[in-house]
Amino acid sequence: MKRFVTLCVLAMLCMLLAAPGAAMAKKKIKAGFALLWTIDDRGWTTAHYNGIQHMKEKLGDDVEVIYKEKVLGPDAERVFREFAEEGCDIIFGTTFDHMEPILRVARDYPDIKFEHCSGYKTASNVRTYMVRIYQADYLCGYLAGLMGFKDVGTVGTHPIPEPVRGVNAFTLGLQRGLMEAGVEHGETVNTVAWLNSWADPVKETTLAETLIAKNHDLIRQMADTPDSSLAACAADVPAMGYGTDAASWGAECVLSSAMLNWGPYYVKAIRDFQNGTWETGSYWKGFEANGVKLADFHESVPQEVRDKVLAVQEQLKNGQDDIFTGPIFDQNGKKVLAEGERFDDGQLLSMQMLVKGVQGKLAR
Repeated sequence: MKRFVTLCVLAMLCMLLAAPGAAMAKKKIKAGFALLWTIDDRGWTTAHYNGIQHMKEKLGDDVEVIYKEKVLGPDAERVFREFAEEGCDIIFGTTFDHMEPILRVARDYPDIKFEHCSGYKTASNVRTYMVRIYQADYLCGYLAGLMGFKDVGTVGTHPIPEPVRGVNAFTLGLQRGLMEAGVEHGETVNTVAWLNSWADPVKETTLAETLIAKNHDLIRQMADTPDSSLAACAADVPAMGYGTDAASWGAECVLSSAMLNWGPYYVKAIRDFQNGTWETGSYWKGFEANGVKLADFHESVPQEVRDKVLAVQEQLKNGQDDIFTGPIFDQNGKKVLAEGERFDDGQLLSMQMLVKGVQGKLAR
């Protein structure tokens, strides 16, 4: 009898111990991603897809992913609603033009979390996220300046804050590198030509070829695809890539690339939801959160230059971001930031001026 009672007590204890574990079992999260273009676009969407794959590798069976390619602004609301009806717990819009559609859908599905990349509007169930790619842009400019490039031609995308910030950061890095290298240069060191598109391979090639014909000594790619870098290589002109590693797509003349690294954020977003710690707001991190990367250096980059660039990268990883610290002048010579002052995040996110040293206009 005692043995029977003992066994019953042990069985009850096992049930009590097992119950909390069962209650704490993590729910498998279903995540939906609306992608701007195809996963093999070699740029913006490829970077997001790489981030999704990283997240899946890290989280394994904790997450189920569905995605749809070529989700442009006009079609985004339909896709978001489909994701919601298909049982997604969290939905990601991965381009600026998804902002208004994601807000409209979020209002109708208050129990679903929504994440919008590169936007600036939030709601109780909508969070925005972006990485500080301008930090990697700055390092690319610094590298170029240290190597003596003083008449860069930039193939830009849209003259809106994100690309404008990148043009300015690259230029500030370029000017610093030229100064440290003791290279004399003219007032203009970076000429930007706007695509007024995120990706247009034909126009990217044409603009790069036009800049090369005007004797610009390096081509700075900022579009979502590497075609401007490829055009530079075809003309034996060095280039700087953007988004992903342009050299991996055949642009062998690229000195380095400013790379978007979305994986760590996607892991964070799913974990936040899973742990009940998800909250609205705006996420904006850089090297300190492994959100951006610098691609491997071209063999022509001297070791001394590599060391200097990596030293600044290490400062950025440690949270020391002095890129937009005064004095800074706009392209007309007006002081927009006094000595020691710095732009706050609000000013950076709304930036609509070009710094001294840039030739180009913001009007579309």
